[in-house]
Amino acid sequence: MNVTGIAIGLAAFLIIGVFHPIVIKGEYYFGKRIWPLFLILGISSCIASLFIQNAIVSPILGVLGFTLFWSIKELYEQEKRVEDGRFPRNPKRKK
Repeated sequence: MNVTGIAIGLAAFLIIGVFHPIVIKGEYYFGKRIWPLFLILGISSCIASLFIQNAIVSPILGVLGFTLFWSIKELYEQEKRVEDGRFPRNPKRKK
């Protein structure tokens, strides 16, 4: 029995699920100015994925990398959702 696909699918599901609140909290506390962190981590994950030989870890790092890239887009959209009043604005952070 080969469980590689199930393991990668589960990891992708968990990574995407974890990054939803990370984007919301990141925008709340830091605004969209943290996007370079997501970019650096995404590039690092993708590069690591190229060099790791493990058939499960390599694709998981690829999924992580592209989830980080997608999170950059979501940071900007989260800012719009805050401006529209669908999410709370951090009163301690200046606009």
